[in-house]
Amino acid sequence: MNEWVRGKVVAKRRWKDGLYSMQVDAPIADFTAGQFVKVALDIGGDRVGRPYSLVNPPQERPLEIYFNEIPEGPLTPRLSELEPGDPVWLSAAASGLFTLEGVAPGRELWLLATGTALGVYLSILRTPDPWRAFERVILVHGVRAADDLTYGETIQLLADAHGERFTFVPLVSREVHGEALAGRVTDLLVSGELERRVGVPIAPERSHVMLCGNSAMIKDARAILEGRGLVRRRGQTPGHYTTEHYH
Repeated sequence: MNEWVRGKVVAKRRWKDGLYSMQVDAPIADFTAGQFVKVALDIGGDRVGRPYSLVNPPQERPLEIYFNEIPEGPLTPRLSELEPGDPVWLSAAASGLFTLEGVAPGRELWLLATGTALGVYLSILRTPDPWRAFERVILVHGVRAADDLTYGETIQLLADAHGERFTFVPLVSREVHGEALAGRVTDLLVSGELERRVGVPIAPERSHVMLCGNSAMIKDARAILEGRGLVRRRGQTPGHYTTEHYH
């Protein structure tokens, strides 16, 4: 059974129709970058909750989540209607193993995201951990349309802070947009175009890859990586790639 704490919405940002980030003040326990909380509302006599990765790094408050509104869903249409001052429930402690704890240092850390899965990486990247363990970090964000590319200011701050050690590669699958690569994450892995853009290969002797996003991308990317000899990390068992499934 979940232990819940009451939170209060302090800010909300509408990036586009159906795409939001929300900041919440709530007394949850300390967490590790990459973990998630459950966010809930009382609806029709039931407490309806869903897991959301925390976008803020552990040392910063308020808490922040990033989500798509699912019109037919029980929770997100109501979350998107909340305004500053409104109450919301959060799990008292964060959960999840999608962190850098136990990841062996290497040359490149690849962070592959689709959609709102970007948020979890913004938490990880604003801690010292990836910069201590890897020479270079590559953040890849795959979206359908250009207006799904968000958090540009945060990404630019990371680029300013880390220079050539940080590379951001946007991917847009349904339209042509500026410097973004055209296509899906998995197609660009198969073709080699993603690695050509970055200038380094994904290989077990040098890389660790984190996968977060829609289940089809994760399934296909796993097959591609394993075909190259990368092994999945399981808990504290070392490996070359780490996955998160709930998005």
